[in-house]
Amino acid sequence: MHPWVTYDSTLRALERGETTCEQVTEGFLRTIADGTRLNAFLSVFNEKALDRARAIDRKRADGRAGRLAGMVIAVKDVLSMRNEKVTCASRILEEYVAPYDATVIERLLAEDAILIGKTNLDEFAMGSSTENSAFGPVLNPVDESRVPGGSSGGSCVAVAAGMAHTALGTDTGGSIRQPASFCGIVGLKPTYGRVSRYGLVALSSSFDQIGPFAANVTDAARVLQVIAGHDERDSTSAAVAVPDYSAALTGSCTGLKIGLPNEAFGEGLDAGVRAAVEAAIGRLRDRGAVIMPVSLPHVPYHISTYYILMTAEASSNLARYDGIRFGHRSAEARDLHDVYTASRSEGFGAEVKRRIMLGTYVLSAGYYDAYYRKAQKVRRLIQKDFFDAFASVDLIVMPTAPTTAFKIGEKAADPLTMYLSDIYTVSANLAGVPAISVPCGTADGMPVGVQFIGKQFDEATVLSAAFALEHGAS
Repeated sequence: MHPWVTYDSTLRALERGETTCEQVTEGFLRTIADGTRLNAFLSVFNEKALDRARAIDRKRADGRAGRLAGMVIAVKDVLSMRNEKVTCASRILEEYVAPYDATVIERLLAEDAILIGKTNLDEFAMGSSTENSAFGPVLNPVDESRVPGGSSGGSCVAVAAGMAHTALGTDTGGSIRQPASFCGIVGLKPTYGRVSRYGLVALSSSFDQIGPFAANVTDAARVLQVIAGHDERDSTSAAVAVPDYSAALTGSCTGLKIGLPNEAFGEGLDAGVRAAVEAAIGRLRDRGAVIMPVSLPHVPYHISTYYILMTAEASSNLARYDGIRFGHRSAEARDLHDVYTASRSEGFGAEVKRRIMLGTYVLSAGYYDAYYRKAQKVRRLIQKDFFDAFASVDLIVMPTAPTTAFKIGEKAADPLTMYLSDIYTVSANLAGVPAISVPCGTADGMPVGVQFIGKQFDEATVLSAAFALEHGAS
């Protein structure tokens, strides 16, 4: 199967009678089997996916098919699916089976999507390269010596390598957008609260958001249309109306005001990435967009603020993995203290332990005010920067990542350098606003993504700008 097959092309073939959902699913399963070296999947639903495809073929024949009938979707293995493992790519949950479906899974199934498997990731979504999985790293299909980005690297590769039409990832500080940039596809992080987090194994509860990967903007909009909307089971879910995202994809950006923050184009940005992003901005200007300077004065504090708050929340969320209630329990434990320490020591990988320790430190009695409380105050200032900028512009544009995909192992021994991979993406999570990465060119033969950041709950404008750039490049 061609790696850039889109749902549109599949729909046309289905409507002309040239294929069936079963045949489409078989094609994707063959591609997954042929690409096992990429290590994108942790589990594949071979027979279950084919049985579902046959049932959807019958529904299509009867005119009862849902909005995503025939769309094959991969799912990051942090989302609960009834009677399927949810491992979070960690030994501590290696044998855990979910007893229920996440809300996003329910909504996809209700519209006749075909879920084909669970994808690999950085353990508990902690990483920027998908090298931290307990089940081995994921390879970038553009250049297999390079990382695909992270933490949603498996979901990204599933789409980029033609193993699924679309995929669900999660974005805590860029974990959808950064891999999308590294692999040359579309990755969308919705507004915090736009998509229900019910059934998501939390890394950082005030940052995590579920969103789609796709080969094009149209498919990303289709998936968001289905998974967005209020959910009474999730206290962070917003009761905000969901617009028609596909209607926003007009291809026009005439009069669209796009803010260009100088702070995002300084030291550390690779020259080739900068050239590709500036060329994309030029194409939008040629198509009628108004490019205006804006200021985000607290950009230098984005990374430090994010990693203080994220690790604090991660430390709290991962306290539940204690060897008592569920997950791995050490066979070496002799008493209650051993159960806790041995189970967590055996079950968690190095990066997870590092972040638990950092988070526990910034929450400790002697350092809470100096670190955690101060970071919360800076987060408020960062949110204000964006709200002030959006008083004069519709969108903000910046690179998705400072470099193209780096070599496997290149940054593994230097966590601080690895964390800087998220320098342009964490801002949208800190502010709780929507953002999308869309391909805009190459540098040194590797894909480059440009990022559009929008106002809260204005995914329509974000998608519109991304579609205009995509359409203009076609």
